Amino acid sequence: MLSRRLDRVAAFTRRDAVRLVVAAALLVTGLGAVLSIDDLPRAVDLQPGDLASAEVRAPRTIVFASASETAAARQAARDAVPPQYDFRAETAAALTRRQLDALALELKPVDAAFALPTPEERATALAAVLPVLAPDGRKTLVALAPERWALVSAEAARVLGLVQRAELRDAELEPVRRDLGERFSAALTDGERALATEIVAPLLVPNATYSEALTVDARDAAAAAIAPVSYTIRQGEVIVEAGKQVTPLEIEKLQAFGLTEARLDVARLAGWFLLAALVVVLLLAWTWRYRQELWHRARALALLGLVLLLVALVYKLTAGRSILPFFVPGAGASMLVAILLGAGPATMITAMLAILAGATNGLSLEVAAYVFLGGLSGIVAVRRGDRIAIFLQAGLAIVVANVVVVSIFSLLGARDLTGMLQLWGASLGAGVGSAISAVGTFQVVGNLFGILTVFQLLELANPSQALLRRLLLETPGTYHHSLMVGNLAERAAEAIGADPLLARVAAYYHDIGKLANPGAFIENQANAGNPHDELPPEVSAQVLKAHVVDGIDIAYRARLPRPLIAFIPQHHGTARISFFWAKAREQAAAPFGGLETAAGRAAADAIDDRRFRHNGPRPQSREAAILMLADGVEAAVRSLASQDEATIRAMVAQIIEERLEDGQFDECDLTLRDVERVREAFVVQLLGMYHQRIAYPQNKVVELEARRNAVGPGA
Repeated sequence: MLSRRLDRVAAFTRRDAVRLVVAAALLVTGLGAVLSIDDLPRAVDLQPGDLASAEVRAPRTIVFASASETAAARQAARDAVPPQYDFRAETAAALTRRQLDALALELKPVDAAFALPTPEERATALAAVLPVLAPDGRKTLVALAPERWALVSAEAARVLGLVQRAELRDAELEPVRRDLGERFSAALTDGERALATEIVAPLLVPNATYSEALTVDARDAAAAAIAPVSYTIRQGEVIVEAGKQVTPLEIEKLQAFGLTEARLDVARLAGWFLLAALVVVLLLAWTWRYRQELWHRARALALLGLVLLLVALVYKLTAGRSILPFFVPGAGASMLVAILLGAGPATMITAMLAILAGATNGLSLEVAAYVFLGGLSGIVAVRRGDRIAIFLQAGLAIVVANVVVVSIFSLLGARDLTGMLQLWGASLGAGVGSAISAVGTFQVVGNLFGILTVFQLLELANPSQALLRRLLLETPGTYHHSLMVGNLAERAAEAIGADPLLARVAAYYHDIGKLANPGAFIENQANAGNPHDELPPEVSAQVLKAHVVDGIDIAYRARLPRPLIAFIPQHHGTARISFFWAKAREQAAAPFGGLETAAGRAAADAIDDRRFRHNGPRPQSREAAILMLADGVEAAVRSLASQDEATIRAMVAQIIEERLEDGQFDECDLTLRDVERVREAFVVQLLGMYHQRIAYPQNKVVELEARRNAVGPGA
């Protein structure tokens, strides 16, 4: 049984491939569209100075170099470079010699005047030299002694040579002449320095000329040394604030993202669709490998896909906000899937939603951990969701998990105390919202997708249900049989970890087809004759098989949930109707001397076995397999003359062995260990149902009846 089951799971058929391609195409397209909804081609029509009507955020993180800011910085560097002059040392040296020669030539008459023997002669000669001197300067010159003049002339030649050898620009000539007196020796008096200045100043000429080419080169070099002005713009960062004037820099940022033109961001779009494809394919592959019962149910796959798309859309719409994603009650979706489809699919869908939530919020590890751990807490706490208190406990577990996650990331330096307290409030809102959304939607979603919920099963188990009332009134034997089968199925389901409530309710309705022909079944015949005594075995077998078809018709008319209707044909599977098959073989062999003869056995073997088998399908779930066994065991044990423990054990073992050998459990997940536990649960339950009672003496029975009648009917 186990090897056949594993082989069936491992074989990926063409039908599976078609289902995978169709489901993947639909989900990848839908999820990719959801994730890339912000990246659709659209233009932001703004000019510098306009008032922005809406906020614009960065769709991704980029490093952006501003052309205008860089140009402004480089222009400032150009402006800071002064004009450049062409100065050559050899040219300056030649010019210095020429000017010194001019000085010597100009001072030669003065030297000759000071060489005269008498002061009167010197004064007369000095009055005619150096015509450029001002009156004060000439007065100082006439008053000089020869040795002082020698000092002044030497200082004039020294300062002229010093200044003229250095770079002297035309723009600097007047300031240098004005400050020339400060360059002379302190040994000169103020008048002598003024006189030397008057002599030297006219001889100073520029030795560096302005060069347009050098100036341009220097300014270009300064501009080239300025690095581009760059800004790091992170995903979700506000580029343009609503209601404020747009600056040229903001226009450049919009252009860097391509938001000013309606063009498609192919790279980003490809990234989103690759992520969608990876998530969807892994989810579908996991479902095929580990949840075959869901893989072959289109509605279950539709539910998983719808949850994935809707919750991903919510996270996408709230992405980029600092606190809003933490308010999303995503754990409610995890609890919803856990209640309707099981903890395994819920955990898988939670992991995928965590990845999507983190990706849409700037690749945030915190958001991903928040969604996954919060959802996982809800899955663990909600279990089957059969009571409102369970949802409250699950909501509390989600709040605790969310608070712990945001506290961890806050303590690691993500935010300050105020930010952490705000996220605690968001965690509380998300937990409460998850519990409310789950309890408010799982019943509706279950009905919409044909998935049985606990509340539906509890309602169907109520004896006041119309079909159960009909069973009680029209087929009391079948009603009692269904109750006994329900007790057995529930006990066995608890023993192997299956759904006991589902097993019990399925047992209540598995034989409703007998309402169409109650007298054809022995439990409803009471003391009336058995019509099968007069019918050929083949006809009797068809009558018995008809109760399955009739049951399906009655169930659809009564609008029973489809998952419950599926138990009606599966509780018999393709099992053989043994009594009438054996009867047909005996009748076929009788003309040839019975089954003891070779001819009789050949005639019996010619009987078409398929005419005496139910049409199936075989049980597809553990609960259906339990119902098949419970149905056969209850009927067989009830027919026993002796119902002690040894007889009951032998009969239970025989029924189970027959079903195993007939391959009835090849299409469900029932293991050999489960079979052993089911067998033991049946035995324990049957021993309780058929326990031996004390046989009262006849005179004691009469005495008790008389006493009861004397007290009255209310005793």
